[in-house]
Amino acid sequence: MKFRDGMWLVSEDKTVQYAEDIYTITPRHDEKALTLLCPTRQIHSRGDTLNLSTLSIEIEAQFDGVLSLEVTHFAGARRRGPNFDIYPEGQPKSFPFIRKSEKGTTISSGSLSATVHPDQHTFDIRFHATNGSKNLTSLLSRSVGLAYSPALTSPKQVEDISDRRHYIFTQTELSVGETIHGLGERFGAWNRVGQNIEVWNEDGGTSSDQAYKNISFWLSSRGYGVFIDAPEKIDLEIGSERCCRLQTAVESQRLKWFIIYGANPKEVLTKYSILTGKPGKVPAWSYGLWLSTSFTTSYDEKTVTHFVETMKSSHIPVEVFHFDCFWLRAFHWTDFVWDPEFFPDAAGQIRRMKEAGLVNKVSVWTNPYIGQASPIFKFAAEKGYLLKRTNGDIWQWDLWQTGMGIVDFTNPKAAQWFSECLGRLYDIGVDCIKTDFGERIPTKNVRWYDESVDPARMHNFYAFIYNKLVYETLQKRYGKDQAVLFARTACAGTQRFPLQWGGDCESTPAALAESLRGGLSLGLASFASWSNDIGGFEGSPQPWIYKRWVAFGLMCSHSRLHGSNSYRVPWLIDDSSAEPENCTETLRHWVRLKRKLMPYIYAQAVESFENGWPSSIRAVALEFPDDPTAWYLDREFMIGSSILASPIFEEDGKGEYYLPPGRWFSFWDGKEVEGGRWQSEKFGFLACPMFVREGTLLVLGEEEGEGGFSYDWLNKGGEVRLYGVKEGDKAKLVDREGLDAGVLEVGHGGGLQGMEALGGDWVVKTFG
Repeated sequence: MKFRDGMWLVSEDKTVQYAEDIYTITPRHDEKALTLLCPTRQIHSRGDTLNLSTLSIEIEAQFDGVLSLEVTHFAGARRRGPNFDIYPEGQPKSFPFIRKSEKGTTISSGSLSATVHPDQHTFDIRFHATNGSKNLTSLLSRSVGLAYSPALTSPKQVEDISDRRHYIFTQTELSVGETIHGLGERFGAWNRVGQNIEVWNEDGGTSSDQAYKNISFWLSSRGYGVFIDAPEKIDLEIGSERCCRLQTAVESQRLKWFIIYGANPKEVLTKYSILTGKPGKVPAWSYGLWLSTSFTTSYDEKTVTHFVETMKSSHIPVEVFHFDCFWLRAFHWTDFVWDPEFFPDAAGQIRRMKEAGLVNKVSVWTNPYIGQASPIFKFAAEKGYLLKRTNGDIWQWDLWQTGMGIVDFTNPKAAQWFSECLGRLYDIGVDCIKTDFGERIPTKNVRWYDESVDPARMHNFYAFIYNKLVYETLQKRYGKDQAVLFARTACAGTQRFPLQWGGDCESTPAALAESLRGGLSLGLASFASWSNDIGGFEGSPQPWIYKRWVAFGLMCSHSRLHGSNSYRVPWLIDDSSAEPENCTETLRHWVRLKRKLMPYIYAQAVESFENGWPSSIRAVALEFPDDPTAWYLDREFMIGSSILASPIFEEDGKGEYYLPPGRWFSFWDGKEVEGGRWQSEKFGFLACPMFVREGTLLVLGEEEGEGGFSYDWLNKGGEVRLYGVKEGDKAKLVDREGLDAGVLEVGHGGGLQGMEALGGDWVVKTFG
């Protein structure tokens, strides 16, 4: 949303007023905040104080390295919910400090400070490292304001603004060369500078500017991040109204954001996760292969059994089998009733698959909508469990399901009923839930059961209450760290309810790249776990695309084969080809490789859960923030902190990748490569660019075996690889529960200490 017409003119459809003066600066009584009274014109005489707007700006110390800034126009406006769940594990202690000097008034919160210019008529608020080592960003002239649209023709029109929209906005300075990243799972250019972004959940697929998962947090290459504490729609002009500024606007009387500073980007993410919540821990078994029936395909017990039996005979263990939408009856989604024509004995089918060792766990699809063809719709409507219009009607439309209504989770009884329905699924052997949809939540002419809720704020926030409810039912049934979702929609804080997947992508190389960008972007909001539809969702992938996507999908934290109107089992992709590196062989290879990497992957994941980092896929810039090139890399990623990987996007197998400065080693043959440059080479389907960072102790478990993952990987033997190590380099060991099991460390003279924590036969190999 642009408020100006170029640099010099205001948009003709808007009235815009800027904070022009900092008239007073008032410390709060507890010395934790400053309040700035900012008139919208400079005050040189008493008469200047009349007939004008003022903006109040409160800058508050939150905890070390974190300040909040809240801009308010009319303070009498109600503060309606819902609100983000801030500090879910408690707020760290704050030790603020306020001081005045010739440079102005400064409020410090540990390592981060904000300094207000000493001249009343110079609007200048600078955010900087407390020790003076770094300037982060600033609010300068005409950078804080309010606006009306349509434009006012008389100040008296503010008496009734029901026919106008009122906005608050800020414009933080962008430095030369600064890049901006994040804001949720977005599929366009990874660097957001030059983009207009609306933080507003939509079901738009992976090939548009819409996003299923809008997260109001962005990360700067200058070493800071900003979390916008506003569940409603946020409009961002990132160097796109003024090239040197990032504008944040909300339709409200208030705008609050937190600025977060850390020694490096990973520390910034850790502090962000303190604000909004640590990513939830997922069990080791969830890292295995998930196989879906796909969406509109025709399937029954015979089809499902054939798939999992053929996978087993192909030596490809299926950890989780997923029943997509049509386990339910057509037009009845979602009423939790299995279609009796295709699944007359759902409980028995699930039991038989598990007893035969064909699968370990079972997942089913659900969403928070109910089609009116189901008798459950009438039941839920009469009970008051569905969202209503302001006139008392049930809110309905025909998009997706005929006459569907939306479960109103602000009604405690509706939430309890939905939980009980899920419980009946768990009773028959369902272990995890795919929480689809939840993006298309209406805001006009609707009334929630909780009347304190603002529909505009509920649109994005619905993702939080929906996924939280389902996640907690799984925790209650299976244990705190055994709950697993497959969620499509999200907002700030839903990283607490893993895991998320990338939504509907096409079966093309471009869509593979889109999915990668989406995963990189979402990871910058403390989402540790993420997946995507291997092979693409829409269409039927060519064998070469499927095989390249298999490699990418098995390098993500979680790996699922899923399509729309065609199956994703490998033998149907290439018509059971017997050629070398066929689809079945390729899938088997990458499933086994992921299994082999599990001691490393899970140790990295546990570290990520604790610190609020993405485990995979992790942006290279998080590990190499001082390399300017790393902030532009969106076709490769880190698996944890030590392995860099890049998918192949070309049919001829050509891979282009960049290695940051330093020594790197090919995962495949141990060949040493010097970083700091782009490289290009061709790869078969059983490999891709995959390099290990120097100083890495890489623990690899056993590779063979067909009964699912070896959850006891530390006692089954394997291989320890040492890549360019020196004394003091180490690797943390965790067991299948994610508990500390020891540390491997390079000792004096190159000896390896801590091997007693490993059981079975282990081989140590040294590279470099």
